[in-house]
Amino acid sequence: MTEVRRLVVVGASLAGLRAVEAARKTGYDGEIVLIGAEEHLPYDRPPLSKAFLGAADESGALPEVPWFRTEETLRDELGVDVRLGAPATALDTDARLVTVGDDAIAYDALVIATGAHARVLPGTEGLDGVYPLRTLDDSLAVRDKLEAGARTVVIGAGFIGSEIASTARKRGLEATIVEALPTPLVRATGHEMGAAIASLHELNGTTLRCGVGVSAIEGDGKVERVVLADGSAIDADLVVVGIGVIPSVDWLAGSGLTLDNGIVCDENLWTGIPGVYAAGDVANWFNPTLGERQRMENWTAAAEQGAAAARNALDPDNAKAYGTVPYFWSDWYDVRIQFVGSPDADEVRLVDGDPASGGRWVALYRRGDRLIGALTVNGQTEIMKYRVQIMKGGSWDDALAFAETRRRAHEEKLAASV
Repeated sequence: MTEVRRLVVVGASLAGLRAVEAARKTGYDGEIVLIGAEEHLPYDRPPLSKAFLGAADESGALPEVPWFRTEETLRDELGVDVRLGAPATALDTDARLVTVGDDAIAYDALVIATGAHARVLPGTEGLDGVYPLRTLDDSLAVRDKLEAGARTVVIGAGFIGSEIASTARKRGLEATIVEALPTPLVRATGHEMGAAIASLHELNGTTLRCGVGVSAIEGDGKVERVVLADGSAIDADLVVVGIGVIPSVDWLAGSGLTLDNGIVCDENLWTGIPGVYAAGDVANWFNPTLGERQRMENWTAAAEQGAAAARNALDPDNAKAYGTVPYFWSDWYDVRIQFVGSPDADEVRLVDGDPASGGRWVALYRRGDRLIGALTVNGQTEIMKYRVQIMKGGSWDDALAFAETRRRAHEEKLAASV
Protein backbone atom coordinates (compact mmCIF):
# COMPACT_ATOMS: atom_id res chain seq x y z
CA MET A 1 0.00 0.00 0.00
CA THR A 2 1.28 3.49 -0.90
CA GLU A 3 2.09 5.54 2.17
CA VAL A 4 -0.17 8.58 2.29
CA ARG A 5 2.08 11.55 2.83
CA ARG A 6 -0.30 14.00 1.17
CA LEU A 7 -4.09 13.87 0.95
CA VAL A 8 -5.55 16.21 -1.63
CA VAL A 9 -9.24 17.13 -1.50
CA VAL A 10 -10.69 18.83 -4.57
CA GLY A 11 -13.86 20.71 -3.66
CA ALA A 12 -14.13 23.08 -0.70
CA SER A 13 -17.79 22.66 0.15
CA LEU A 14 -19.45 20.35 2.70
CA ALA A 15 -18.16 16.99 1.38
CA GLY A 16 -14.62 18.34 1.03
CA LEU A 17 -14.66 19.87 4.50
CA ARG A 18 -15.94 16.67 6.10
CA ALA A 19 -13.20 14.74 4.29
CA VAL A 20 -10.57 17.02 5.84
CA GLU A 21 -12.10 16.78 9.31
CA ALA A 22 -12.46 12.99 9.13
CA ALA A 23 -8.84 12.59 8.07
CA ARG A 24 -7.66 14.46 11.14
CA LYS A 25 -10.06 12.56 13.40
CA THR A 26 -8.50 9.28 12.27
CA GLY A 27 -5.16 10.55 13.53
CA TYR A 28 -3.72 11.28 10.11
CA ASP A 29 -0.89 13.79 10.53
CA GLY A 30 0.33 14.11 6.95
CA GLU A 31 -0.22 16.99 4.55
CA ILE A 32 -3.74 17.96 3.52
CA VAL A 33 -4.39 20.27 0.58
CA LEU A 34 -7.93 21.59 0.08
CA ILE A 35 -8.67 23.04 -3.37
CA GLY A 36 -11.75 25.21 -3.96
CA ALA A 37 -12.96 26.89 -7.15
CA GLU A 38 -14.76 29.66 -5.26
CA GLU A 39 -12.89 32.39 -3.39
CA HIS A 40 -15.06 31.78 -0.34
CA LEU A 41 -14.28 29.55 2.62
CA PRO A 42 -16.57 26.49 2.96
CA TYR A 43 -20.17 27.51 3.69
CA ASP A 44 -23.50 25.77 4.24
CA ARG A 45 -25.61 25.65 1.08
CA PRO A 46 -29.17 24.81 2.29
CA PRO A 47 -29.68 28.19 4.02
CA LEU A 48 -28.87 29.96 0.74
CA SER A 49 -32.39 29.22 -0.53
CA LYS A 50 -33.99 29.40 2.92
CA ALA A 51 -33.08 31.62 5.89
CA PHE A 52 -30.31 33.56 4.13
CA LEU A 53 -32.89 34.99 1.69
CA GLY A 54 -35.05 36.20 4.57
CA ALA A 55 -35.78 39.82 5.34
CA ALA A 56 -33.81 41.92 7.84
CA ASP A 57 -34.81 41.61 11.48
CA GLU A 58 -36.21 44.46 13.58
CA SER A 59 -32.74 45.93 14.05
CA GLY A 60 -32.19 45.99 10.31
CA ALA A 61 -29.62 43.18 10.35
CA LEU A 62 -29.70 40.71 7.49
CA PRO A 63 -29.09 36.98 8.03
CA GLU A 64 -25.39 36.17 8.31
CA VAL A 65 -23.40 34.16 5.81
CA PRO A 66 -23.52 30.49 6.96
CA TRP A 67 -19.77 29.81 7.12
CA PHE A 68 -18.73 26.34 8.31
CA ARG A 69 -15.23 27.15 9.55
CA THR A 70 -12.96 30.16 9.82
CA GLU A 71 -9.70 30.32 7.93
CA GLU A 72 -7.84 30.12 11.25
CA THR A 73 -9.62 26.87 12.13
CA LEU A 74 -8.75 25.30 8.80
CA ARG A 75 -5.15 26.43 8.69
CA ASP A 76 -4.15 26.40 12.34
CA GLU A 77 -6.33 23.80 14.06
CA LEU A 78 -6.74 21.34 11.18
CA GLY A 79 -3.40 22.07 9.52
CA VAL A 80 -4.84 22.39 6.02
CA ASP A 81 -3.15 24.04 3.06
CA VAL A 82 -6.20 25.93 1.77
CA ARG A 83 -6.10 26.97 -1.88
CA LEU A 84 -9.21 28.88 -2.94
CA GLY A 85 -10.30 30.88 -5.94
CA ALA A 86 -9.12 28.58 -8.73
CA PRO A 87 -10.66 25.29 -9.94
CA ALA A 88 -8.84 22.06 -10.66
CA THR A 89 -8.48 21.79 -14.43
CA ALA A 90 -6.99 18.31 -14.99
CA LEU A 91 -6.14 15.03 -13.28
CA ASP A 92 -3.23 12.76 -14.20
CA THR A 93 -3.88 9.51 -12.37
CA ASP A 94 -0.67 7.88 -13.62
CA ALA A 95 1.58 10.64 -12.27
CA ARG A 96 -0.84 11.36 -9.38
CA LEU A 97 -1.07 15.05 -10.14
CA VAL A 98 -3.95 17.54 -9.90
CA THR A 99 -3.57 20.61 -12.10
CA VAL A 100 -4.77 23.96 -10.74
CA GLY A 101 -3.91 26.82 -13.05
CA ASP A 102 -0.15 26.64 -13.62
CA ASP A 103 0.40 24.41 -10.57
CA ALA A 104 0.63 20.62 -10.52
CA ILE A 105 -0.19 19.31 -7.05
CA ALA A 106 1.00 15.81 -6.22
CA TYR A 107 -1.13 13.46 -4.15
CA ASP A 108 -0.85 10.05 -2.56
CA ALA A 109 -4.60 9.91 -1.88
CA LEU A 110 -7.27 12.00 -3.55
CA VAL A 111 -10.89 12.76 -2.64
CA ILE A 112 -12.88 14.42 -5.43
CA ALA A 113 -15.78 16.46 -4.08
CA THR A 114 -16.33 18.98 -6.85
CA GLY A 115 -20.11 18.76 -6.55
CA ALA A 116 -22.34 20.00 -9.32
CA HIS A 117 -23.09 23.26 -11.08
CA ALA A 118 -26.43 24.78 -12.02
CA ARG A 119 -27.96 24.37 -15.44
CA VAL A 120 -28.48 27.70 -17.18
CA LEU A 121 -30.88 28.94 -19.84
CA PRO A 122 -29.02 29.78 -23.07
CA GLY A 123 -29.33 33.40 -24.15
CA THR A 124 -29.69 34.88 -20.67
CA GLU A 125 -26.00 35.58 -20.11
CA GLY A 126 -25.43 39.18 -19.12
CA LEU A 127 -29.13 39.90 -18.50
CA ASP A 128 -29.42 41.50 -15.06
CA GLY A 129 -31.92 39.84 -12.75
CA VAL A 130 -31.54 36.27 -14.09
CA TYR A 131 -29.70 33.92 -11.73
CA PRO A 132 -29.33 30.29 -10.76
CA LEU A 133 -29.09 29.62 -7.04
CA ARG A 134 -26.14 27.39 -6.33
CA THR A 135 -23.46 29.56 -4.78
CA LEU A 136 -23.15 32.24 -2.13
CA ASP A 137 -22.74 34.89 -4.83
CA ASP A 138 -25.97 33.70 -6.48
CA SER A 139 -27.81 33.96 -3.18
CA LEU A 140 -26.47 37.44 -2.45
CA ALA A 141 -27.67 38.63 -5.85
CA VAL A 142 -31.14 37.08 -5.39
CA ARG A 143 -31.45 38.55 -1.89
CA ASP A 144 -30.66 42.04 -3.18
CA LYS A 145 -33.47 41.74 -5.72
CA LEU A 146 -35.93 40.49 -3.11
CA GLU A 147 -34.95 43.36 -0.83
CA ALA A 148 -35.88 45.70 -3.70
CA GLY A 149 -39.36 44.11 -3.97
CA ALA A 150 -38.81 42.15 -7.18
CA ARG A 151 -41.68 40.47 -8.98
CA THR A 152 -40.30 36.95 -8.93
CA VAL A 153 -40.52 34.14 -11.47
CA VAL A 154 -38.93 30.78 -10.68
CA ILE A 155 -38.28 28.41 -13.58
CA GLY A 156 -38.45 24.84 -12.27
CA ALA A 157 -40.71 23.60 -9.47
CA GLY A 158 -38.05 21.67 -7.60
CA PHE A 159 -37.29 22.08 -3.94
CA ILE A 160 -34.85 24.97 -4.22
CA GLY A 161 -37.08 26.89 -6.60
CA SER A 162 -40.06 26.31 -4.35
CA GLU A 163 -38.10 27.58 -1.35
CA ILE A 164 -37.29 30.78 -3.22
CA ALA A 165 -40.94 31.30 -4.17
CA SER A 166 -41.91 30.69 -0.57
CA THR A 167 -39.45 33.33 0.61
CA ALA A 168 -40.77 35.84 -1.93
CA ARG A 169 -44.34 35.24 -0.72
CA LYS A 170 -43.27 35.68 2.92
CA ARG A 171 -41.98 39.10 1.90
CA GLY A 172 -45.37 39.88 0.35
CA LEU A 173 -44.03 39.75 -3.22
CA GLU A 174 -45.62 38.33 -6.35
CA ALA A 175 -44.24 34.87 -7.13
CA THR A 176 -44.83 32.54 -10.07
CA ILE A 177 -43.31 29.11 -10.65
CA VAL A 178 -43.08 27.74 -14.20
CA GLU A 179 -42.59 23.98 -14.60
CA ALA A 180 -42.27 22.28 -17.98
CA LEU A 181 -43.47 18.91 -16.68
CA PRO A 182 -47.17 18.33 -16.04
CA THR A 183 -46.36 17.16 -12.50
CA PRO A 184 -43.55 18.67 -10.41
CA LEU A 185 -41.10 16.82 -8.16
CA VAL A 186 -41.56 13.49 -9.96
CA ARG A 187 -37.90 12.49 -9.71
CA ALA A 188 -37.72 13.32 -6.01
CA THR A 189 -41.06 12.04 -4.71
CA GLY A 190 -42.91 10.25 -7.53
CA HIS A 191 -45.99 11.27 -9.52
CA GLU A 192 -48.61 10.88 -6.80
CA MET A 193 -46.94 12.88 -4.10
CA GLY A 194 -45.38 15.47 -6.39
CA ALA A 195 -48.79 16.92 -7.15
CA ALA A 196 -49.81 16.74 -3.49
CA ILE A 197 -46.75 18.70 -2.34
CA ALA A 198 -47.16 21.22 -5.15
CA SER A 199 -50.64 22.07 -3.84
CA LEU A 200 -48.88 23.96 -1.04
CA HIS A 201 -48.13 26.70 -3.55
CA GLU A 202 -51.79 27.31 -4.35
CA LEU A 203 -52.65 27.28 -0.66
CA ASN A 204 -50.10 30.04 -0.07
CA GLY A 205 -50.80 32.33 -2.99
CA THR A 206 -47.99 31.33 -5.34
CA THR A 207 -48.98 30.89 -8.98
CA LEU A 208 -47.87 27.50 -10.33
CA ARG A 209 -47.84 26.98 -14.11
CA CYS A 210 -47.18 23.33 -14.99
CA GLY A 211 -46.89 21.66 -18.37
CA VAL A 212 -45.57 24.72 -20.17
CA GLY A 213 -42.01 25.61 -21.12
CA VAL A 214 -40.18 28.91 -21.42
CA SER A 215 -39.61 30.22 -24.95
CA ALA A 216 -37.74 33.43 -24.05
CA ILE A 217 -36.61 35.72 -21.25
CA GLU A 218 -36.79 39.30 -22.47
CA GLY A 219 -35.49 42.65 -21.32
CA ASP A 220 -33.30 45.59 -22.28
CA GLY A 221 -30.18 44.99 -20.18
CA LYS A 222 -32.28 43.67 -17.32
CA VAL A 223 -35.07 41.11 -17.19
CA GLU A 224 -38.56 42.44 -17.85
CA ARG A 225 -40.67 39.43 -18.73
CA VAL A 226 -40.73 35.66 -19.18
CA VAL A 227 -42.43 34.47 -22.38
CA LEU A 228 -43.92 30.98 -22.20
CA ALA A 229 -44.32 28.41 -24.95
CA ASP A 230 -48.09 28.99 -25.04
CA GLY A 231 -47.53 32.66 -25.96
CA SER A 232 -48.37 34.14 -22.56
CA ALA A 233 -45.94 36.39 -20.72
CA ILE A 234 -45.17 37.05 -17.06
CA ASP A 235 -43.72 40.39 -15.96
CA ALA A 236 -40.64 39.91 -13.80
CA ASP A 237 -37.82 41.80 -12.10
CA LEU A 238 -36.16 38.60 -10.89
CA VAL A 239 -35.93 35.22 -12.60
CA VAL A 240 -34.37 32.34 -10.69
CA VAL A 241 -33.47 29.36 -12.85
CA GLY A 242 -33.90 26.12 -10.92
CA ILE A 243 -33.81 23.47 -13.65
CA GLY A 244 -31.35 21.10 -12.03
CA VAL A 245 -27.62 20.64 -11.81
CA ILE A 246 -24.84 18.92 -13.73
CA PRO A 247 -22.04 17.00 -11.98
CA SER A 248 -18.81 18.97 -12.25
CA VAL A 249 -16.65 16.43 -14.05
CA ASP A 250 -15.51 18.16 -17.25
CA TRP A 251 -12.04 18.69 -15.79
CA LEU A 252 -11.67 14.90 -15.45
CA ALA A 253 -11.78 14.15 -19.19
CA GLY A 254 -8.91 11.84 -20.09
CA SER A 255 -8.18 10.98 -16.46
CA GLY A 256 -9.20 7.33 -16.77
CA LEU A 257 -12.12 7.72 -14.37
CA THR A 258 -15.49 6.36 -15.50
CA LEU A 259 -17.81 9.34 -15.98
CA ASP A 260 -21.53 8.63 -16.22
CA ASN A 261 -23.90 10.96 -14.39
CA GLY A 262 -20.98 11.87 -12.13
CA ILE A 263 -17.98 9.75 -11.18
CA VAL A 264 -18.82 6.05 -11.10
CA CYS A 265 -17.71 4.48 -7.79
CA ASP A 266 -18.16 1.20 -5.96
CA GLU A 267 -19.79 0.81 -2.54
CA ASN A 268 -16.58 2.11 -0.91
CA LEU A 269 -16.73 5.35 -2.96
CA TRP A 270 -13.62 4.11 -4.80
CA THR A 271 -13.34 5.12 -8.44
CA GLY A 272 -11.39 2.04 -9.50
CA ILE A 273 -8.21 4.15 -9.85
CA PRO A 274 -5.62 3.61 -7.09
CA GLY A 275 -5.86 6.27 -4.42
CA VAL A 276 -8.84 8.12 -5.93
CA TYR A 277 -12.22 8.38 -4.19
CA ALA A 278 -15.27 10.59 -4.72
CA ALA A 279 -17.92 12.09 -2.46
CA GLY A 280 -20.98 14.30 -2.52
CA ASP A 281 -23.06 15.40 -5.51
CA VAL A 282 -20.40 14.22 -7.95
CA ALA A 283 -20.30 10.59 -6.72
CA ASN A 284 -22.39 7.98 -8.56
CA TRP A 285 -21.98 5.04 -6.22
CA PHE A 286 -23.61 1.70 -5.45
CA ASN A 287 -25.67 2.03 -2.27
CA PRO A 288 -25.67 -1.42 -0.62
CA THR A 289 -28.45 -0.49 1.80
CA LEU A 290 -31.03 0.00 -0.96
CA GLY A 291 -29.31 -2.22 -3.51
CA GLU A 292 -29.23 0.42 -6.23
CA ARG A 293 -26.84 2.89 -7.83
CA GLN A 294 -27.44 6.48 -6.80
CA ARG A 295 -26.11 9.99 -7.09
CA MET A 296 -27.53 12.05 -4.28
CA GLU A 297 -27.82 15.83 -4.12
CA ASN A 298 -28.47 16.40 -0.44
CA TRP A 299 -26.70 17.68 2.66
CA THR A 300 -26.69 14.43 4.61
CA ALA A 301 -25.11 12.39 1.83
CA ALA A 302 -22.43 15.00 1.16
CA ALA A 303 -21.42 15.12 4.82
CA GLU A 304 -21.37 11.35 5.32
CA GLN A 305 -19.70 10.54 2.01
CA GLY A 306 -16.95 13.10 2.49
CA ALA A 307 -15.95 11.51 5.78
CA ALA A 308 -16.28 7.93 4.46
CA ALA A 309 -14.25 8.66 1.31
CA ALA A 310 -11.39 10.19 3.31
CA ARG A 311 -11.23 7.28 5.73
CA ASN A 312 -11.19 4.76 2.89
CA ALA A 313 -8.63 6.75 0.89
CA LEU A 314 -6.25 6.79 3.86
CA ASP A 315 -6.70 3.09 4.66
CA PRO A 316 -7.93 1.31 1.51
CA ASP A 317 -7.01 -2.15 2.84
CA ASN A 318 -9.68 -1.70 5.51
CA ALA A 319 -12.19 0.26 3.44
CA LYS A 320 -15.80 0.12 4.60
CA ALA A 321 -18.82 0.29 2.34
CA TYR A 322 -20.93 3.40 2.60
CA GLY A 323 -24.59 2.45 2.71
CA THR A 324 -27.39 4.75 3.71
CA VAL A 325 -31.07 5.54 3.56
CA PRO A 326 -31.15 8.88 1.74
CA TYR A 327 -32.69 11.79 3.63
CA PHE A 328 -33.54 15.32 2.58
CA TRP A 329 -35.75 18.13 3.78
CA SER A 330 -37.20 21.36 2.44
CA ASP A 331 -38.99 24.28 4.10
CA TRP A 332 -41.88 26.03 2.33
CA TYR A 333 -44.36 28.49 3.86
CA ASP A 334 -43.52 27.39 7.43
CA VAL A 335 -44.09 23.77 6.37
CA ARG A 336 -41.34 21.18 6.61
CA ILE A 337 -41.19 18.50 3.92
CA GLN A 338 -39.01 15.47 4.62
CA PHE A 339 -38.24 12.37 2.59
CA VAL A 340 -36.30 9.20 3.36
CA GLY A 341 -35.43 6.27 1.11
CA SER A 342 -36.14 5.96 -2.60
CA PRO A 343 -39.14 7.18 -4.64
CA ASP A 344 -38.69 4.26 -7.08
CA ALA A 345 -41.67 2.33 -5.77
CA ASP A 346 -44.38 -0.10 -6.85
CA GLU A 347 -46.98 1.66 -4.70
CA VAL A 348 -47.35 4.93 -2.83
CA ARG A 349 -49.98 5.10 -0.09
CA LEU A 350 -51.20 8.03 1.97
CA VAL A 351 -51.39 6.65 5.51
CA ASP A 352 -52.12 9.74 7.60
CA GLY A 353 -53.52 13.23 7.08
CA ASP A 354 -54.86 15.05 4.03
CA PRO A 355 -52.67 17.06 1.63
CA ALA A 356 -55.60 19.31 0.74
CA SER A 357 -55.67 20.64 4.31
CA GLY A 358 -52.16 22.05 4.18
CA GLY A 359 -51.44 20.38 7.51
CA ARG A 360 -49.63 17.23 8.59
CA TRP A 361 -49.61 14.13 6.38
CA VAL A 362 -47.57 10.98 5.79
CA ALA A 363 -47.13 8.78 2.70
CA LEU A 364 -45.27 5.47 2.45
CA TYR A 365 -43.53 3.88 -0.56
CA ARG A 366 -43.51 0.12 -1.25
CA ARG A 367 -41.15 -1.91 -3.43
CA GLY A 368 -42.05 -5.58 -3.46
CA ASP A 369 -42.95 -6.47 0.12
CA ARG A 370 -40.54 -3.94 1.61
CA LEU A 371 -40.88 -0.37 2.84
CA ILE A 372 -38.59 1.64 0.55
CA GLY A 373 -39.49 5.28 1.23
CA ALA A 374 -41.46 7.69 3.37
CA LEU A 375 -42.61 11.26 2.85
CA THR A 376 -43.89 13.54 5.57
CA VAL A 377 -45.23 17.07 5.63
CA ASN A 378 -45.00 18.53 9.14
CA GLY A 379 -44.20 15.03 10.36
CA GLN A 380 -40.92 15.72 12.13
CA THR A 381 -41.71 13.21 14.87
CA GLU A 382 -42.34 10.47 12.30
CA ILE A 383 -39.75 10.59 9.57
CA MET A 384 -36.68 9.18 11.31
CA LYS A 385 -38.69 6.24 12.65
CA TYR A 386 -39.38 5.22 9.05
CA ARG A 387 -35.75 5.77 8.12
CA VAL A 388 -34.75 3.23 10.76
CA GLN A 389 -37.29 0.74 9.40
CA ILE A 390 -35.94 1.12 5.87
CA MET A 391 -32.37 0.74 7.11
CA LYS A 392 -33.34 -2.55 8.77
CA GLY A 393 -35.15 -3.84 5.69
CA GLY A 394 -38.56 -3.52 7.32
CA SER A 395 -41.59 -5.09 5.67
CA TRP A 396 -44.50 -3.23 4.11
CA ASP A 397 -47.03 -4.85 6.41
CA ASP A 398 -45.07 -3.84 9.50
CA ALA A 399 -44.77 -0.28 8.19
CA LEU A 400 -48.53 -0.04 7.61
CA ALA A 401 -49.24 -1.38 11.09
CA PHE A 402 -46.82 1.10 12.61
CA ALA A 403 -48.37 3.95 10.61
CA GLU A 404 -51.83 3.06 11.87
CA THR A 405 -50.58 3.08 15.46
CA ARG A 406 -48.99 6.50 14.94
CA ARG A 407 -52.11 7.85 13.26
CA ARG A 408 -54.33 6.81 16.17
CA ALA A 409 -51.90 8.22 18.71
CA HIS A 410 -51.86 11.53 16.86
CA GLU A 411 -55.66 11.69 16.72
CA GLU A 412 -55.89 10.95 20.44
CA LYS A 413 -53.37 13.67 21.18
CA LEU A 414 -55.37 16.18 19.14
CA ALA A 415 -58.61 15.15 20.85
CA ALA A 416 -57.04 15.57 24.28
CA SER A 417 -55.84 19.07 23.43
CA VAL A 418 -59.34 20.32 22.49
